[in-house]
Amino acid sequence: MLRLFRFLKPYRISVGAVLVLVFLQSLSNLYLPTLMSDIVDIGIVKKDIPYILKIGGFMLLIAAGGMAVSIAASYLSSKVSAGFGKILREKVFTHVENFSLQEFDRIGTASLITRTTNDITQVQQVLTVMMRMMISAPLMCIGGIIMAVSKDAKLSTASCVKV
Repeated sequence: MLRLFRFLKPYRISVGAVLVLVFLQSLSNLYLPTLMSDIVDIGIVKKDIPYILKIGGFMLLIAAGGMAVSIAASYLSSKVSAGFGKILREKVFTHVENFSLQEFDRIGTASLITRTTNDITQVQQVLTVMMRMMISAPLMCIGGIIMAVSKDAKLSTASCVKV
């Protein structure tokens, strides 16, 4: 799979944009619980309805921004993976054009069709998941640890101790 990444060169800017968008999405997801704790700690305890409405509205804005960023990241990652698949199919087709009739008989037309459609589609899907999940999960993990330590360092060490 690593050798296939060279076909992503035309999409460097889009891949970078996906990374930034996934980072922003992770930030928005991590910030919402902080706002909710502020609502409980300040708004509910002090019975400050305007504060609850203000922070609630801000939460809606953050959630809407996170949704917009997530949609943009999904769109860009799908576009990159479709372009990657197109390049890969072109390379496979060019390679198959040079096959002799004996090689076609040995490999089989059905096998070639399967490889150029199903296998490349699978690689495209893996690329999409890699650009979204394999970047988002570590960011959420690191961000969650940072948020936990910033809230209460002693309590956050309890999550590090194995039971």
